[in-house]
Amino acid sequence: MIRRVLDTLYLGSGYLAALFLVLIAVAIILQVVGRSLGYVVDSTEIAGFFMAASSFFALAHTFKSGSHVRVTILAHALTGGTRRLLEAWCCLAAAAATGYLAWHAIGLAWQSWDFEDISPGLLAIPFWIPQSAMAAGLVLLVVALVDEAVAVLRGAMPSYASGEDTALD
Repeated sequence: MIRRVLDTLYLGSGYLAALFLVLIAVAIILQVVGRSLGYVVDSTEIAGFFMAASSFFALAHTFKSGSHVRVTILAHALTGGTRRLLEAWCCLAAAAATGYLAWHAIGLAWQSWDFEDISPGLLAIPFWIPQSAMAAGLVLLVVALVDEAVAVLRGAMPSYASGEDTALD
């Protein structure tokens, strides 16, 4: 049950990342069409916010599908329990570092909300909105990293190993 929920969460974050990429294209198309019709549509700022949201929402899905770049020379040299411990340690260390970033990203979004900080562009978008997307993406990555560490410690093959591409083979 929880496995299905987590996998759906990771897949949903991937779809959300893809949606933000589509929204970038829509924003740029609106700017081009608007310019040709004599309207000023400033989509540069919002496209940047969409790109940040897309990047951060893609992190968990990309990690779980094995598409992140990993240096696996040491991991491939180890076998059995030693390799499993190394994989789990790497996931937990990454979860700790990402958790630290997520904590401060949440704090930044909260501070922007509290001070009513807005972007300087024509649209004057409250900064907490794109910062919340960044924080949510980081939290999802922490969940994925801890999920993977637990799975590896329980003896499962890392899900990200299915996407490995080895240049040394």
